Amino acid sequence: MLDNSPIHPLFNNAPATTEFKKLRKRIIKETRQAIDDFGMITPGAKWLVCLSGGKDSYTLLAALTELQWRGLLPVEILACNLDQGQPNFPSTVLPRFLEEMGVPNRVEYQDTYSIVTDKIPQGKTFCSLCSRLRRGILYRVAREEGCTAIVLGHHREDILETFLLNLFHGARLAAMPPKLLNDAGDLFVYRPLSYVAEADCDKFSTNMNYPIIPCDLCGSQDGLQRQNIKELLNSWETKNPGRKQKIFRALMNINPSHLLDLNLFNFLDLERLE
Repeated sequence: MLDNSPIHPLFNNAPATTEFKKLRKRIIKETRQAIDDFGMITPGAKWLVCLSGGKDSYTLLAALTELQWRGLLPVEILACNLDQGQPNFPSTVLPRFLEEMGVPNRVEYQDTYSIVTDKIPQGKTFCSLCSRLRRGILYRVAREEGCTAIVLGHHREDILETFLLNLFHGARLAAMPPKLLNDAGDLFVYRPLSYVAEADCDKFSTNMNYPIIPCDLCGSQDGLQRQNIKELLNSWETKNPGRKQKIFRALMNINPSHLLDLNLFNFLDLERLE
């Protein structure tokens, strides 16, 4: 523990309310469950934990740090923020926060914003190209730092939205896997918050008063299909509470023989019993 303190600096200002304690316990439990279920822990490994400055990445860092603090996550954590040269990006916020919290970190500056604005026509969204460039940079940084995994703050709703985007716009059944091996085969991509609800991330980071950096600095968010899907999911949840969790559970309860993918189930050799 840092300076023999009974609490990590990330939790110095944690509310003492029963409601917050339950929230914190739920997030830690669900994070640990995802880590265990998908076999993310390799003792002695080093994780590059990616921080955007949004509510999700702060929640991710806090949850992983607490698990590490308790001796339940035997890996080395290196927090990483990628400054992509977006206009008005508050470049000092995360470095100052991480230093104050005593979190080992690396801040990487790469002006991908200029590349994206040059390549993407006016009026189109930047997200797809921006994401590919960002992922390539993070892979490089992870290798330079001797990391075995890149750890991202995607939560339950991110997975659901990706699933529905692929369903409605990509004509395929696919989502964000909690654990992925990159094409080169040398780095894992982990999503330990896969079981955690977006609303819980929001409540947690707000209660902790972490310095949130908005996700719309590039001005390309309006009209995104993902936003439409988010609104659809929220409307379903409002009308039928628990709908999101049921859809999420369906992603963990797949029956290939009741779908139509010939690569997943051998329909041609299916025979009836005489």
